Amino acid sequence: MDIHEILKYLPHRYPFLLVDRVLEIEPGKGITALKNVTINEPFFNGHFPNHPVMPGVLIIEALAQASAILSFRTMETKPQPDSVYYFVGIDGVRFKKPVMPGDQLILKSSIVRHAQGLWKYAVRAEVDGQLVTEAQLMCTLRSV
Repeated sequence: MDIHEILKYLPHRYPFLLVDRVLEIEPGKGITALKNVTINEPFFNGHFPNHPVMPGVLIIEALAQASAILSFRTMETKPQPDSVYYFVGIDGVRFKKPVMPGDQLILKSSIVRHAQGLWKYAVRAEVDGQLVTEAQLMCTLRSV
């Protein structure tokens, strides 16, 4: 899935769109996506000027965006203008290694459970095959 297709499933836009490509998706099961991390990212100006590191919260956000695509594909729908996909919980977050400019962040999410409008995912981010972040995310779709 290229960026044009991704834009149909996520309302995010620059500088907050954090999924560049979907490499693999199996609706109802899991997704593998990627984020190319470049020195041009606006957050690197202040995080940190002498040692640029991608903020952990943005790695989690990228994982959530990949998870949202998975959910919409699983439901065989696209987001509506009056809907927002919210976080409702983040558990067991672990940051194992820093993510730097030039890294290709591989985002993996699998559905753990979906019931009564709540989605739970097991997520992990990798760089060069090495785990950099893992967590369990919970999200829900709501009208605004």
